[in-house]
Amino acid sequence: MPDPANHAGAYLSIWIGTAVFSAALIGTQMHKRSHRVHSGLADEMIRMAVEQFLPSAAAGMLLTIVLVRCVPQDLWILPGLWQVIFSLGVFSSCRFLPRPMVAAGAWYLLAGLICIAFGDTRSLSPWAMGIPYGAGQLLVAAILLFATGEGSDER
Repeated sequence: MPDPANHAGAYLSIWIGTAVFSAALIGTQMHKRSHRVHSGLADEMIRMAVEQFLPSAAAGMLLTIVLVRCVPQDLWILPGLWQVIFSLGVFSSCRFLPRPMVAAGAWYLLAGLICIAFGDTRSLSPWAMGIPYGAGQLLVAAILLFATGEGSDER
């Protein structure tokens, strides 16, 4: 999108759609993986981790609605705020995840703060969302792969 600052609805549609699609993929993969690796308590572990993450997702959604309705000129701050809020969700879910997952939470927090530090419409660049979330998800995948030892099973 050449000018996201002047097309906020389309910008939000793209990123919210991407988030919903990603959440569906992550949920499906998480469910399959937990039954393969953890068997008995898998459903309970998933439920508790999701319950820990949901308040941050709700806060991000409500914050988006308030900014869109009340201060649309400040939407540039959303990508950074989403990343900071996502980091809080990761941190709150860490007790149900491998210990190194704290690094993923730290990554999202740092990326969000850097994005906010830009302080203008550059924050609406697709790179301000794509790079932090892409790198963060690769970090999460690496942590899950190596922390559970699944990588050695597949080699």
